[in-house]
Amino acid sequence: MRTQEHVAAFGTVDGELRVGGMPLGRIAARVGSTPFFAYDRGLLDARVDRLRAALPDRVELGFAMKANPMPAVVQHLANRIDRIDVASGLELRTALDTAIGADRVSFAGPGKTPAEIRQAVAAGVIVEVESATEFRRVVDAGDELGLTPSTAVRVNPDFAVRGSGMRMGGGPQQFGIDAEQVPGVLREFAGAGVDVLGFHVFAGSQNLNAAIIAEAQRRTVDLVSGLADHLPSPVRYLNLGGGFGIPYVERDEPLDLEAVGSELHELVAGPIAARMPEAVPVIELGRYLVGECGVYVARVLDRKVSRGTTYLVVDGGMHHQLAASGNFGQAIRRNHPLAVGNHADLPAAERSTVVGCLCTPLDLLGDQVELPPADVGDLIVIFQAGAYGLTASPTAFLGHPAPAEVLV
Repeated sequence: MRTQEHVAAFGTVDGELRVGGMPLGRIAARVGSTPFFAYDRGLLDARVDRLRAALPDRVELGFAMKANPMPAVVQHLANRIDRIDVASGLELRTALDTAIGADRVSFAGPGKTPAEIRQAVAAGVIVEVESATEFRRVVDAGDELGLTPSTAVRVNPDFAVRGSGMRMGGGPQQFGIDAEQVPGVLREFAGAGVDVLGFHVFAGSQNLNAAIIAEAQRRTVDLVSGLADHLPSPVRYLNLGGGFGIPYVERDEPLDLEAVGSELHELVAGPIAARMPEAVPVIELGRYLVGECGVYVARVLDRKVSRGTTYLVVDGGMHHQLAASGNFGQAIRRNHPLAVGNHADLPAAERSTVVGCLCTPLDLLGDQVELPPADVGDLIVIFQAGAYGLTASPTAFLGHPAPAEVLV
């Protein structure tokens, strides 16, 4: 997607980018300083509406909170979605403060501490076990508390998903229990006082290819159908993962959501209904729900020319928005879409390199970007900043103040 498409999605007023209908300058005054993250609740709602229209009615929509755990964002989404997935005790507490019921919260991720597992069992959330050790800790917590824990088995599938930004299934993984080991683990803990609701398979993230996503979902259903024979009761929870990607660079084409939905309709009405009629299918999304609703905004502190290269030095950087610097899983660094937020209607007229205020050459936010002329005081906007932004960045590096976050 091109930068002007992102500008159009948010809208402008008198040439100034808006978020949630509010001009950037007014948001900056409201939060008191730059840099800041701003999230557009209207775009959030539009994304949920589009997903609801594309996905089968039987499929429940979950939010992977790790993508953006800002409490205001989580609270807003909790009124629009069906489930929340958490990955730590703090995220669990945030989820339990929403309108979502505890039985509709799942806790996934390797390395859960015994204290976190006890907290989750006490709250009544679904603990997605990722090893035999975690299974034992869930059993122990249930015995201590006099409760029957609700669990699902996270499965490391015997296939990998092509085209994913990060592969999280297939081959050796720290995530989940290898598919071939699952029957033995279920036998080991049969009769241990744990309610195993079903399975979770998440094979890869940030995928923009609808056909590959559909293939992964089909293979997931085939895999789980076989594993279901080893459960003492029918599958009631079928987390198909997510992995829906968003376009970060100009050459990226947006995911064809309607094609994904069409294939999923056939899967739900066919194999899932036939083989696991009591299962509730879940699509769990993080980046796809929140990524495109957010911007990161920093102010130009200095404009300098060094041996023919124009540098715009801003008051933010990779310590807030690590992904834009290319240091959050990119094999090859590419520019995220950028704009001069207070001149969003002007055409590009020069090449500028946007850098942050950190003492490292890695603090590169935009390399030789075509922008309107920008000077000290102007606002640089990085789009696609609604997911894996502030909490996925090294905020303590060099001791700069944390940026504000606002849901508009």
